[in-house]
Amino acid sequence: MTATIILTLCSLLLIAYLFDLSAAKTRIPSVILLLLLGFAVHRITDFLGLALPDFSPALEVLATIGLVLIVLEGSLELELHRSKITLVSKAFIGVVISIILLSFFYAYLFHFVTNQPLKIRLLNAIPLSIISSAIAIPSVKNLLPINREFVIYESSLSDIVGVLFFNFVARNAVFGIEAFADFGLSIVFMTVISLVATVGLSLFLSKINHHIKFAPIILMVIVIYEVSKVYHLPALLFILLFGLALGNLHLLSKKKWMQRFKPEILDREVTKFKELSIEAAFLIRVLFFLLFGYLIEAKNVMNPDTLIWSLAIVLIIFLVRAVQIWLSKLPIIPLLFVAPRGLITILLFISIAPIQSIWFVNKALITQVIILTAFVMMFGLMINKKTPEVEKSTPVPTE
Repeated sequence: MTATIILTLCSLLLIAYLFDLSAAKTRIPSVILLLLLGFAVHRITDFLGLALPDFSPALEVLATIGLVLIVLEGSLELELHRSKITLVSKAFIGVVISIILLSFFYAYLFHFVTNQPLKIRLLNAIPLSIISSAIAIPSVKNLLPINREFVIYESSLSDIVGVLFFNFVARNAVFGIEAFADFGLSIVFMTVISLVATVGLSLFLSKINHHIKFAPIILMVIVIYEVSKVYHLPALLFILLFGLALGNLHLLSKKKWMQRFKPEILDREVTKFKELSIEAAFLIRVLFFLLFGYLIEAKNVMNPDTLIWSLAIVLIIFLVRAVQIWLSKLPIIPLLFVAPRGLITILLFISIAPIQSIWFVNKALITQVIILTAFVMMFGLMINKKTPEVEKSTPVPTE
């Protein structure tokens, strides 16, 4: 039995790797193939009559670790240049406006079905308004550099802003001055923690001579993230700032105080850390979407009670996105289609207390929205006429 489990798991991970390799040619996001593979595995185990344990408790654990690693991976890849201030500003403003607009619009629509107060309707609406960096970032590897960077910034910021907004609504019964002041202080406090932690972990990375140094850093990042969540602090802000700082240490290499960090050694170690983060994020992402696909039930995919709602939600997502991209003066195609819902939507949906849930915002609706947005993204990437060769030859703006 042990050999069977090991062989099956390794085979599934290798198949997932082939999906990732083929994505550049087929333009089919690997996440869709992973969901289908997980769904097929469940059907096969049922057909063979295999009695397997309930894996659903592992979904939240994988989602949390995956979110940390994926945001870290994305932020490590981002380079800070003055020329990119405009791009980051467009991404941030677009994310804030779209999340707030979609959340309140969905909450307004939910009012026609339920008499729940605005706070509860917002809690159920926010997860549906957030772009999933776990799906978006690995799916845009073959876009033009400027479009790819926009998606990385946008989806990472969407995770952070969405979680901040969700926690703000969940923590406050009344949205008054005191609530906003507390919210602002938590951001300032988390920024200070991020700077201190970044300095400390950077020193550890440059000074330690032990052959194991990257695993403790990743574990410490996850620990800081979880402790910050317990105290209702914007934990993802730490991940973003830490990744941006490590990924752009070359900007500080000529500073005198930076010599204490041994910049030559640190730069080499950061490169290795990036590689390990990418590998770890790949494994966790694959396991998460395989498990999510495994847990998908056919009755949820085709549930007629929620399908009309799912279609309406997805339509609104892309109508708002079309306006957002147009106002940002960015290319409509393929960016219009890159607005998937996924890991962060599931994570926030799971965290809603049963007493605060709305009956029709259920597993079926969440599953349908995730699948529909993933297929829309696949369609958009497939009709994108730019080839990888053209993209690689496109110059990246420099400072």
